[in-house]
Amino acid sequence: MSEMRDAAMSSKAWPFEEARRVLKRYQKAPPKKGFVLFETGYGPSGLPHIGTFGEVARTTMIQRAFEVISDIPTKLICFSDDLDGMRKIPGNVPNADGLQAHLQKPLTSVPDPFGEYESFGHHNNAMLRRFLDTFGFEYEFYSATDFYGSGQFDEVLKRAVEKYDEIMEVMLKSLREERRQTYSIFLPIHPETGRVLYVPMKEVNASDHTITFDDEDGREWTLPVTGGNVKLQWKPDFGARWAALEVDFEMYGKDHSTNTPIYDKICRILGWPAPEHFTYELFLDESGQKISKTSGNGVSIDEWLTYASTESLAYFMYLKPKTAKRMHFDVIPKAMDEYHQQLNAYHQQDLKGQLNNPVWHIHGGDVPQSNMVVSFSMLLNLASVASADDKDQLWGFIKRYAPDASAETHPDLDAAAGYAVKYFQDFVAPARTFRTPTDQERVAMEELAAAFRDGQTALDVIARKNAQMGNDDPAPDVDFTSEEFLQSIVFAVGKLHGFENLRDWFKALYEVLLGASQGPRFGSFAALYGAEETATLIDQGLAGELMK
Repeated sequence: MSEMRDAAMSSKAWPFEEARRVLKRYQKAPPKKGFVLFETGYGPSGLPHIGTFGEVARTTMIQRAFEVISDIPTKLICFSDDLDGMRKIPGNVPNADGLQAHLQKPLTSVPDPFGEYESFGHHNNAMLRRFLDTFGFEYEFYSATDFYGSGQFDEVLKRAVEKYDEIMEVMLKSLREERRQTYSIFLPIHPETGRVLYVPMKEVNASDHTITFDDEDGREWTLPVTGGNVKLQWKPDFGARWAALEVDFEMYGKDHSTNTPIYDKICRILGWPAPEHFTYELFLDESGQKISKTSGNGVSIDEWLTYASTESLAYFMYLKPKTAKRMHFDVIPKAMDEYHQQLNAYHQQDLKGQLNNPVWHIHGGDVPQSNMVVSFSMLLNLASVASADDKDQLWGFIKRYAPDASAETHPDLDAAAGYAVKYFQDFVAPARTFRTPTDQERVAMEELAAAFRDGQTALDVIARKNAQMGNDDPAPDVDFTSEEFLQSIVFAVGKLHGFENLRDWFKALYEVLLGASQGPRFGSFAALYGAEETATLIDQGLAGELMK
């Protein structure tokens, strides 16, 4: 363990760097509460999206890293701001018209448009928890409605009344002049309508911890700040929540970064040192726009899991969190393949390399072996040429390529085959555009098909290429079905037929045979699909049958 801890203390992996910052908070003495608290927040104004999940995944990675470098216990809280008023109706829910009458009410007082839970807030909380449970996160779920209503927030709310002027001074500096005239850190919840009110305070009474205000109809009310009668505006709520829970770490998106000094000052005013922060870049959709819960753009968690494994999503979340990344369907195949490449590399690495490998952080150090004897991108190409509608069609080819593989012994491969078929049907098939070959390409492909069908023809092709390049060495004994030999044939044919840049030759193969401008290492594809079958595919491409 000491070797592991020593390596972790010097690791440049970003979760360990963040964990070391958290540990510095307690270098003199452990926390009085008995544990280090990691928190992640969720605004349930719309259905949970993949960015929300990413926040929990990344926080968990830092928590796991902390547990390696310290013996102090840890806890992760997922806090839902479900007492927030519904400011607008999400565009991606059913029965949206029925929500109009409930604008400005807390989300846990808005009817569930899906008709499944007691409120819209409860529905979205349940969705979030289901997604988190899918990945096996260990967390405690906190609801702002329960937190305010049960009295757990009461002491900090009383302190906020007593420190009202000091907190208001922090807030007013950040507001425009017209906003300052009506701003208050407190948002009363109307006793009759249940709406969250954005109204100025007539009085904030520190002696009995009450606020007095006029509602929108001009009626005066006095309410205690305790017991769920009042909530805090969102910026003060950040700092107050940190103080109430004694939070040690929270990460959030770049859009919050300008507010960090405000959150921190309010937290300190309310009696707790500001937690450590990590600001990540935002996810973007295919158009480069920020992914939003309310608009429902980008890829949802359920959509990702339709086309790829949970681990591939966690891998994507690990990569360069401080760099903005497009989160669209075309990133999924790359994430799948790179995840398994890292799995294969992990078991060959030393301890330092393992701690820097993303899969250590995805699996918390308990890293499995990959059984993907065929890459996901290759499965996609196989699904494409076979026009597969079932993963069993792919297994016929896989078994010939890897006779010892089966769905039982290679469950990851079996799942990936299913994902590949779904991905092909939804994204690859509709986008395929086949073309006819040029005269140069046609002659080359005819020779390639002949070489794939006959070993002696293949050897003659390689010999001619060698002679062209001034290499008269005889061809060695070869396995005519191996990836390397089949790739050498493809390479030789391209050279013999005047493709100065072999990329143009491979691109021609992809466009004529696969209907795409990019594709697999063609020799590997031919080994998987079968040399004879690949030759037949070439015949179909030359005859224009694939264009139909």
